[in-house]
Amino acid sequence: MKRPVLLLMTAFLLTACGGQSPAAETQVSASFARGGEGPAFTYDPALVPVGSTVAVTHTEQDGATVATLRVTGLLPNRTYGAHAHTQPCTAASGADAGPHFQFSEDPVTPSVDPSYANPMNEIWLDVTTDANGAGESTATVPWVFPDDRRAESVVLHEKPTASHAGHAGTAGGRPACVTVDF
Repeated sequence: MKRPVLLLMTAFLLTACGGQSPAAETQVSASFARGGEGPAFTYDPALVPVGSTVAVTHTEQDGATVATLRVTGLLPNRTYGAHAHTQPCTAASGADAGPHFQFSEDPVTPSVDPSYANPMNEIWLDVTTDANGAGESTATVPWVFPDDRRAESVVLHEKPTASHAGHAGTAGGRPACVTVDF
């Protein structure tokens, strides 16, 4: 029997607000599962327990993008790196989510140059959990996704994100991933 996964997607809800450009919003909420159907997978249940939850909200408006990550049931009092990635999640491996999405793409792979791997060119959502294993983070970047190139997931990493040259954007292993329709 497959574990139940709660999935709520509100795809591109358009609203016009007096004089402002329309806002496009997406949201996904799910429980992390091992294998089976997505959208959220844990690859290391010791760091991201089966049944812990994730919600990602994404809004584009007035030339900016705001993304919010909410988690529950993770390890208490711990910081996880988290970033938007280029590919959707698979049940097999967090590596399948590809590299971080970069608005201006680094010609060198993997990207560890802080000129490219930084929180204004990528969506960094590092989250610190409280004593109950819950946490929330929000990132705002001064751009919207191009029509032909979008992020497709958020990966939780085992460590906080590094920002120094030669290591910028790195955050260790990929214990969990959630597919998001950015």
